[in-house]
Amino acid sequence: MTQRRKTGDDRRAEIRRVALELFTVHGYEATSMREIAERLDITKAALYYHFDSKEAIVRSLFEERLATLDALIEWAEARPHSPERTARIAAGWFSLVVEGGLGFARFALANQAALRDLMPHKGGGGGLDRMQKVSALMAGPDTPPLELLKIRMALMSANLAVMGSHNLDLTDEEIIRAAAETAGLLAPGLAAAITPS
Repeated sequence: MTQRRKTGDDRRAEIRRVALELFTVHGYEATSMREIAERLDITKAALYYHFDSKEAIVRSLFEERLATLDALIEWAEARPHSPERTARIAAGWFSLVVEGGLGFARFALANQAALRDLMPHKGGGGGLDRMQKVSALMAGPDTPPLELLKIRMALMSANLAVMGSHNLDLTDEEIIRAAAETAGLLAPGLAAAITPS
């Protein structure tokens, strides 16, 4: 059986996955491009062909997530407010946070200081601006501020679950389920949309 040759996109995705793992375990500052290349069993030149620095890898991780979030926002803005739209927005947000387990959230939590200068802040703002936009789209018009706060807190439940689960013997699935249940308590009706099956 012949092994399929990786495309540039496949290789870039693999580099991001491995770098994310190393940054989370060893720290962003302590991980070198050489270590990433060694873990991937590729040359440093091959790694540099795809990413010229660790910063470029991290920026691509954020840009990929922000692009997915922007697509969700664009989709929601093109539809009238409805319970179905709200559920789909919640599911989209939550799946972005927990995609591939909680690795990205753990990485961001473990490397906060190093990430401050690396976060992309192009025209659309950062994650906070988008979270506010997503919560407003979920809430709909004329939602009281207290209810909007509850929706924002529900959206942040997965991030908080990662922080709260530190040093607890829990699987990612258990953490995600607890986050979904908490989101449902804060914003009733959301738990069904975001609870993994």
